[in-house]
Amino acid sequence: MEKKVEDIKRKVLKGGLITREEALVIAEAPLELICEAADEIREFFCGNTFDLCSVISCKCGNCPEDCAYCAQSVYNEAVVKVRPLIDTDRMIKYAKHNKELGALRCELVAGGRRMSDNEIDKVCESIKAVKREVDIEICVSFGLLEKRHFEKLKEAGVSRAHCNLESSKEFFKSLCTTHSYEEKINTIKAAKEAGLSICSCGIFGLGETMEDRIELAFTERELGVKSLPLNIIKPIPGTKFENAKMLSYDEIKRIIAVYRFILPDASIRMAAGRDRLDDTGRACFECGSNAAITGDFLTVSGSNAVKDVEMLNDMGYEIKL
Repeated sequence: MEKKVEDIKRKVLKGGLITREEALVIAEAPLELICEAADEIREFFCGNTFDLCSVISCKCGNCPEDCAYCAQSVYNEAVVKVRPLIDTDRMIKYAKHNKELGALRCELVAGGRRMSDNEIDKVCESIKAVKREVDIEICVSFGLLEKRHFEKLKEAGVSRAHCNLESSKEFFKSLCTTHSYEEKINTIKAAKEAGLSICSCGIFGLGETMEDRIELAFTERELGVKSLPLNIIKPIPGTKFENAKMLSYDEIKRIIAVYRFILPDASIRMAAGRDRLDDTGRACFECGSNAAITGDFLTVSGSNAVKDVEMLNDMGYEIKL
C-alpha cells in the first residue's frame, strides 16, 4: 500500500490528475501515510499561504427549499430568527471588522431559493459602497441565480460566487427535492460565464459514503472549482439531522487528504463544524487543508477569528491579505 500511495503522489507532483480508482486507493490507505503525502502535495502546489475568509449573513430564514440539513428551511422545525436584507451601513461595518481580523474575503450569504431582481439591485449598491470603503474581496451566495444576475454583481465588485453541490448527484436526491443538482451546476456555470471564480463543495456526515465524497470532488474538479469549503454537519434541533453523529476526527482528516490528491492546487477550506474539533482544526491544516472560514456562520457558531490567526501564524502559514 505504501508503494501505491507513493506512486500516486508522484503522479500528482508531476502534474497528473488521479482517477476515481486511484482516489479509492488513497481513501483506504493508512491515515498517517496519506496525511503526510497530502501535506507534501499542498506545500508543493500552494506553498505556505493561507486563505482566510468570513461570512456576512445578508438575509436569513423563511427559505422555501426543503434541504433536510438546513435550519432556515420552512420544512424543518428549527427556530431561526428571520432577518430581512441588511442595509449598506451594516454591511460596511461587518466587512471592516472582518478585514481587521485578517480575512482576505467576506462571503455575503442570503437564504432562499434566489434573491429577487430588486434585492440584487439593492445589494449591488451596498457592495459598491463596501468596495469604496474596505480593501476586501467579495464572494456572494445568493441562490440559484442566472448569468445576468452574476454580471450585475461582478460589475458591482464581486469576484467570486458560492454554490455548494452538497454531495454526489445521487445522494443529493435524499437531501432536497425542491431544486435539482442540475440547477446547482447550471448556477455555477452561469457564474463562470459571467467571469467569476467559484467556491463550491458540500456537507459531510449526512450518511454519505466515501464514494459519494469522491464523486463530489471529481464533479468540482470537472467544473474547474478552486475553492472548496468542507462543512462537517452540526446537528441542529428541528432539522432532519438533529441526531446526526459527529464524524470522527480521523474521518475528517481522511476526507481532506483524499480531496488534496484529487484537487492538488485548490483552496481546501475548512468551514462549519471546525469549532467542534479539539484543536479547532489545527490537524486539518497539517494534512492538506490550506484555507478556512473564520467567525460565525448563518445558523451555527464558528471559530474565534483572533485565535485562528494566532494558530495559523504559529504553524508558519502566511495569511493572504
